[in-house]
Amino acid sequence: MKIESVGVIGGGAWGTALAQTMALAGRDVVLWAYEPETVREINEHHINRVFLPGVTLEKSVTATGKLAEVAACDVILLVPPAQHLRRISGELATRLPDGRPVVVCAKGIEQATGRLMGDVVAEVLPRALHADLSGPSFAADVARGLPAAVTLACPDEAAGRALAEALGYRNFRIYWTSDTIGVELGGAVKNVLAIAAGIVDGKALGASAHAALVTRGFAELRRLGDALGARPETLMGLSGLGDLILTCSSPQSRNMSLGRALGQGRSVKQVMGERRAVTEGVFTAAAVMRIAAERSIELPICAAVHAIVEDRISVDDAIEGLMKRPQRAED
Repeated sequence: MKIESVGVIGGGAWGTALAQTMALAGRDVVLWAYEPETVREINEHHINRVFLPGVTLEKSVTATGKLAEVAACDVILLVPPAQHLRRISGELATRLPDGRPVVVCAKGIEQATGRLMGDVVAEVLPRALHADLSGPSFAADVARGLPAAVTLACPDEAAGRALAEALGYRNFRIYWTSDTIGVELGGAVKNVLAIAAGIVDGKALGASAHAALVTRGFAELRRLGDALGARPETLMGLSGLGDLILTCSSPQSRNMSLGRALGQGRSVKQVMGERRAVTEGVFTAAAVMRIAAERSIELPICAAVHAIVEDRISVDDAIEGLMKRPQRAED
């Protein structure tokens, strides 16, 4: 597989960071952004002040507002907000040659259908070669060239290993797996659990409560993964436990910072109204609970987050409800 050029769809923080990373890996990069001002700023000044401030982009990163220019690249990284993946993929469909590798880097579950990102792409882009990229990686760290390791999932081992080799470089290590379900679930559910971890932090409940929340949250991820066919070793790896630990440990995470604000007494509407970047966990919580209801899976922490962000229960009542749950064996 010959990969000399990489197209990145999504000019937010993670899309811009991945564009920078692909440039550092020696690829020519075309970055598609929705906002004309972002396109202009990247091309004229090599920066993205709104979504990734403080980072000077490589000159081999060029921006565009035309999907056709991205579709001409050797591989496409899909990095839009998760709830827009279907629409963007549909717009890309008529422009994409058969067999073109498409790597989903969006982390979420489609709220309207409860479908994983890979299922959405397989439906809308059935002739593309589908892969997923996920793992513990803050955009600012990766864009600055700090060391990070992630997982690339692709059912085709030869193609997956070739993509991992082509997209990685010495400071961006990529491991291959064929378990797309595990990689997609880990990247999505950790956003919901990070909101819960942020609430613990915002309420100043202490390090012990934080550790308990993350551990029991991981048990919920494992439970959901078992039901959907994810491999335990994937959920224990970078795209599962690794991403969960990172996202639940730092207010750099938009989801954790939202949770902190909720724990401090603010509302979802107030916090979201101040942000341009999407906080995926708000939407993913509803999708996770839809899957849980369909399959009769018990996910009390995710259920509490869903109820809080929908303003059906207060933070204090949600915490009290979790602490009063009947005693049981640890799973």
